[in-house]
Amino acid sequence: MTYSIVGFDPKAKEWGIAVQSKFISVGAVVPFAKAGVGAVATQSYANTSYGPQALELMAQGKSAQETMDIITEEDPQKGLRQVGIIDANGNPATFTGKGCYDWAGGITGPHFAAQGNILVDKKTVQAMADTFIRVEGTLAERLLAALDAGQSAGGDSRGQQSAALLVVKEKGGYGGFNDRYIDLRVDDHPEPIKELIRIYQLQQLYFSPAKPEKIAVIEGEVKETIAQQLIRLQYLNADYDEEQLFKALTTFIHTENFEAREQSEGKIDLDVLDYMIKQGV
Repeated sequence: MTYSIVGFDPKAKEWGIAVQSKFISVGAVVPFAKAGVGAVATQSYANTSYGPQALELMAQGKSAQETMDIITEEDPQKGLRQVGIIDANGNPATFTGKGCYDWAGGITGPHFAAQGNILVDKKTVQAMADTFIRVEGTLAERLLAALDAGQSAGGDSRGQQSAALLVVKEKGGYGGFNDRYIDLRVDDHPEPIKELIRIYQLQQLYFSPAKPEKIAVIEGEVKETIAQQLIRLQYLNADYDEEQLFKALTTFIHTENFEAREQSEGKIDLDVLDYMIKQGV
């Protein structure tokens, strides 16, 4: 009912999973990951104990394949399971039980494992593999591109319903308090992958640091545009002074949760301004 890809970025030290299924809330079932340890996708009559068990084994130093052999050998219903694993060093492993519904199978390659069951045909998994290898960008971007390519190649033979993206890195979570760098889910949607990509882009707007080339001094046309938009959005009165303008901008940034993009007074992240312009349009 599901296709997924697990991957690793050796430079950024990130581990992640992207998954789609004709199944509600697939993100609550399939993906497991821990920074410095690895990532696991468990699907097809998913045995959710595989996730914690595999992560514990890899934390002890087991490779992806060693871990796969252990968790499947101990399962009397392993013929119904499908699993993809990436270990701490990016070594992949994939398993498809003989009882999984056609089409079912998986592919491994440099730093990834792609797998799926009840697919239109094997082109879905091949498209995910080819895309992950070919596409440049962050791990999240490559995983999403691979998932989208898999859908374009055929996808789940029963259709679409939910999708999820989980990426972990050391202290990558909000405030640096955990490793949950990106944790996004679309639980029920006619086009869950497209919606997941949209939410990912929004997540990046909120939480990624501003790009130096996008930081602008608030003067001239930029200042005029900010004022126009703040007036339109009812954060600022038309007869404003400069102090009121900066206060209104701060209020907007804090109301919209853009603290991670906030600049010193007199400057603005142009991505925030672009978001402001699109608000309510």
